[in-house]
Amino acid sequence: MLLAIDIGNSNVVFGLFENEKLCITWRIVTPSHTTKDQLKLTLAGLFQLSHFQINQVHGSIISSVVPNMNEPFTSVCEELFAVPPLMVGPGVKTGISILYENPREVGADRIVNAVAAYHDYQQTTIVVDFGTATTFDVVSDKGEYLGGIITPGIGISMEALFSRTAKLPRIEFAKPQKVIGKTTNHSIQSGMYFGYVGMVDALVQNIKTEIQKPHAPVIATGGWAESISKDSKTIQKVDNHLTLVGLRLIYEKNSGNHESSR
Repeated sequence: MLLAIDIGNSNVVFGLFENEKLCITWRIVTPSHTTKDQLKLTLAGLFQLSHFQINQVHGSIISSVVPNMNEPFTSVCEELFAVPPLMVGPGVKTGISILYENPREVGADRIVNAVAAYHDYQQTTIVVDFGTATTFDVVSDKGEYLGGIITPGIGISMEALFSRTAKLPRIEFAKPQKVIGKTTNHSIQSGMYFGYVGMVDALVQNIKTEIQKPHAPVIATGGWAESISKDSKTIQKVDNHLTLVGLRLIYEKNSGNHESSR
């Protein structure tokens, strides 16, 4: 089995694959500080709560946007699974060309998403990932990563609003019944929800115009994808496991050369 690990700024998501089948996923809050022993206990505990065994895992792959988490996760994977993990980064085969001015600047998660999206559609595709930041990424007909857009995520935007205003209350992100709010809470919800839907659709349309691909499919992933997609006019598909699938695909492309393959 293969363990795919996506280390994000807010959460770490684990996906356990048996060949192409995603058997189970786990999600934990990304620790600000952790030791190898603490992380080992956490991962071992997740396996204990499932019917899968650590000795069933013969390989692992990590995508990370939190550099200080790389070493402890790498050490734990090597110790638990007896082979070092494949870390997505320079030198790893992805199957796509990165047309960024400096390819090293592109977050590993964005490349992984692009790999999965291109595998699904085999054409120019736009990926919207609702994470700590909301990212828009574009992959071309030729499997080239063209670049994208980074905006503040929903959680960050809400936290900024609440922390910088004295009288506005903290509320749940949710779709209100009407656009025009009749209470402060509903007004905030309307601004956040419909404002975000509008931003997503406007940016996607601008991307399509710039690349001259008006019918390019748009796939969304991440924590807020399901909610925003309900009113978005541009999002066509939600895939909450897109990043994990992309990690599996990249692992397979490198398995011939990676020592953790069996």
